[in-house]
Amino acid sequence: MPLAFLFEKRIRGFRVIEIAAFLCLTALVLVVYFSKAHAGHETAEIGDVDQQIAETQHRVRLLDAELAHLEAPARIEQLSQQYLGLAPIPAKHETPDTGLMEIARQAAEPPPKDSAKSKAATGAAPPAKAPTAAPIATAKTDAKPAGAPL
Repeated sequence: MPLAFLFEKRIRGFRVIEIAAFLCLTALVLVVYFSKAHAGHETAEIGDVDQQIAETQHRVRLLDAELAHLEAPARIEQLSQQYLGLAPIPAKHETPDTGLMEIARQAAEPPPKDSAKSKAATGAAPPAKAPTAAPIATAKTDAKPAGAPL
């Protein structure tokens, strides 16, 4: 079939090439229309996402400001004094780095026994005995309940 057939053949007074061109043009118009409508929806969605981002950034800034307020050293110091009874350490309780070894040695030594006698003489109550720990099972059979299979 020669190409001239499209230019010469007529259907109800219209050439076939005119009908084909009209159908192509109609298809292009519909594609452009739907593409533009879809782009409009995407633009609206982008606007919504931008608004959510702005709201989230505003909330983050508010939370940062609240965190800065809650972590303020003056506020923490005031709350620690008010609720826990804590106070800054006086200078007389501070020790230089060279004195740390001496403090560690004193902590490792047991307290002198005569201090308990002097407290008893002054009428102070004797120190209570520390409770002893329960014996620890050392063998596997000690840890199993009676009647359990080995």
